[in-house]
Amino acid sequence: MEAKSSSYALNLPTLLRRRNSSPDVPEDVDYVMSHLNDPNWDLSQPSTATTETFAEKGQTSSWTDHSFRETETETASQYDSSRAGNSRLDLREAKVEEFNDESPYAEVRAAVPNVDDPTIPVNTFRVWFLGIIISVVLSGLNHFFLPRWPSVAISALIAQLVALPAGKFLEWLLPTRKFNTFGYVWSFNPGPFSVKEHTVITVMANAVYTDVYATTIFAAQRVWYNQRPTVGYELLLTLSSQMIGYAWAGIARKFLVWPSSMIWPSALVSCALLNTLNRNWGKKETKHISREKFFLFVTIGSTLYYFIPGFLFTGLSMFSWVCWIAPQNQTVNTLFGYNTGLGLGFLTFDWSMISWLGSPLVSPWWTEANVFVAFVFIYWFIAPILYFKNVLFAKFFPISTSTAFDNTGMPYDITAVVDQNGLFDVEKYKAYSPLFMPVTLQLAYGTQFALITAVVVHTFLWYRHDIVRQFRRSLRDEKDVHSRLMAAYPEVPGWWYGALFIVAFVFGIVAIQIYDAQFPVWAYILALVLGFIFVLPVGIIRAITNQLAAINVLAEFVAGYVLPGRPVGAMVFKTFGFVSMYQSLFFLNDLKIGHYMKIPPRVMFMAQVVASTLACFVCVGVQEWQFSNIVDFCMPTQKDGFICNDVNTFATASIIWGGIGPQRLFSPGAMYNWVLYFFLIGAFLPIPFYFLARRYPTSFWRYVNIPVCFAGLAQLPPATGINYSSFMAVGAFFQWFMRRYHFRWWLRFNYILSAGLDIGVSLGMVIVFFALQYPKGGVTLNWWGNTVWQNTFDALGMPALVANGTIGPEVWS
Repeated sequence: MEAKSSSYALNLPTLLRRRNSSPDVPEDVDYVMSHLNDPNWDLSQPSTATTETFAEKGQTSSWTDHSFRETETETASQYDSSRAGNSRLDLREAKVEEFNDESPYAEVRAAVPNVDDPTIPVNTFRVWFLGIIISVVLSGLNHFFLPRWPSVAISALIAQLVALPAGKFLEWLLPTRKFNTFGYVWSFNPGPFSVKEHTVITVMANAVYTDVYATTIFAAQRVWYNQRPTVGYELLLTLSSQMIGYAWAGIARKFLVWPSSMIWPSALVSCALLNTLNRNWGKKETKHISREKFFLFVTIGSTLYYFIPGFLFTGLSMFSWVCWIAPQNQTVNTLFGYNTGLGLGFLTFDWSMISWLGSPLVSPWWTEANVFVAFVFIYWFIAPILYFKNVLFAKFFPISTSTAFDNTGMPYDITAVVDQNGLFDVEKYKAYSPLFMPVTLQLAYGTQFALITAVVVHTFLWYRHDIVRQFRRSLRDEKDVHSRLMAAYPEVPGWWYGALFIVAFVFGIVAIQIYDAQFPVWAYILALVLGFIFVLPVGIIRAITNQLAAINVLAEFVAGYVLPGRPVGAMVFKTFGFVSMYQSLFFLNDLKIGHYMKIPPRVMFMAQVVASTLACFVCVGVQEWQFSNIVDFCMPTQKDGFICNDVNTFATASIIWGGIGPQRLFSPGAMYNWVLYFFLIGAFLPIPFYFLARRYPTSFWRYVNIPVCFAGLAQLPPATGINYSSFMAVGAFFQWFMRRYHFRWWLRFNYILSAGLDIGVSLGMVIVFFALQYPKGGVTLNWWGNTVWQNTFDALGMPALVANGTIGPEVWS
């Protein structure tokens, strides 16, 4: 069909039907619509495109015994070119002509099938049996090993990999007899183990594989503040902080889950892996290498390869070869070092270093470009100028580290400024030292301050009309294929979320009242309001770009002003202000997985709540056992490596923000007052780029996203330049070059490659840890390849200048 041309190329071509030689990859379709504020939407010149959907091929869900086939319709419509200027996300009222049988996003089409069978059993005994076991084991093991150095974490991807053979084993083992319980007919084995059951188990693993954040408070109270919190207080605080964000998802789901433009790139990796593992289970594919076999090869290769940079030749991971040539040249190590330097360079041979910021095969290319441009300007241009000019005594410290220092150039000792009750002691502070920050830590706080205002301004400029419009919509108003298929399932009633909020809120009130947490009720409410306000703007950024705009720095900043001199209260404020939003976004990400995989929403809700509740009890119980049974637990001299680095970092932040406080660091007249100007920078920068994008809607200006620029810098420090440069290089190859010039390969294998590499590294870490590092003190290889990068000024954190006595002001308050 010949497409009618216009200045903005806004015709929707007729979808022709022809046979597709690749049965599980639909061909690309150009959907030319006006989505100026959706950078993932392709506004390129339309061409006559063809496609064949799962339904049109009459293809069933090959990983089940059932199929659901949509009505075959052929539609064509034309759109007036004047719509190009509309700033509209895909949240607006859709017309019937806009219905289609495929997602308009290639990323979604590459990972998610467009068919469903609502009769497939999902809420089964196998789901709850395996899901509960995996949730308990995963949360318990990860919490047990987190305090150890070196540590190991078992990712949810490994649990996802284990769940399939376990489910197939139960399919073979369990009886198929049916039972009638009060009119409800059920069976231990309702049929073949399906991809939907596998999805629910995966979601339960996703909900628990990260540690329960509040347990770090309890450990810090024991170790640093000589307090002994009760088990009841610990359980109530963990349950409240973990669950209260889940309740907010009930409001945010219509904005962040139902619209097709909220693609959630991280959810697509899970979906691609789920479909790949289940679709070809026990089958052979002869036309070309199957996704299942490709995934298997990548996973095995990644696991075996990790032994090289992870154990045999660690210099390949920290490949700062310039520093090896001049190990005692401080300038060279400052610029090129991968530990405490700026990491100038692009070479590392370790996937764990490349994917430090997340897999570069997942985030959209334009997102990665935004992050890298911001990184180069701020950390490779501004930071060295400040350092070598010795601004604010910068040369007396390493250029890049997350450690704070005292006026002798040594790491800041927080125990020197608190009393026996864990409260900040002003007199001890005056007798000890003011706090000094290295250059990159100053810039890190500045960029996170800028992020807060940039997110608010960007969301208002681009999405204000869409947010208001979405308040009036329900799931049945969404017109993309996945929302239409999900309409077959009853939604979770709003009162479920409301009840969850009330229970979690009451638990929090009881916890802070029965135990002296230095945390009044009004501060608890303020922290929740702070977290709730940012769920929607941060969620939009996360769903579109895969970048998480963390507000932990804002929570600490506010806590320091409203709870001065109360470090424990500051920790609790941060937990409710930040973790509640964080948990809400994790819940929404998993809801999107359920949306893509057509899981009944009520099953999704119960699976996540049950798994998270179990994790709270497990993690608190494991921590209690560790303090009672591991000698010198969380002490620097602990013989088995259980030194609790994460607790030390957390406690240091508590005394910086809740003890010394932002008023001594950032207020007018303070040493780092200049960092507050980043709030204004963040508020201003989105405005000119918004108007440039409106003025030139088909130019690159529509891809400039200021919140993404700042959000991507949140890992600095401890991340260094190599983590960003290698992330960008690999992302440019796969997300730009391969997607543009080898689209069919990218569509078929990209997300599977990402999952395979991630799982391989995780498996490699686990094997190296348990087989080589943990038993009897561990095995070490002491040779040049493992020591060359450690014998440098970069690894030692050598500053450019050494303090002769003390530096900085002679009097402080």
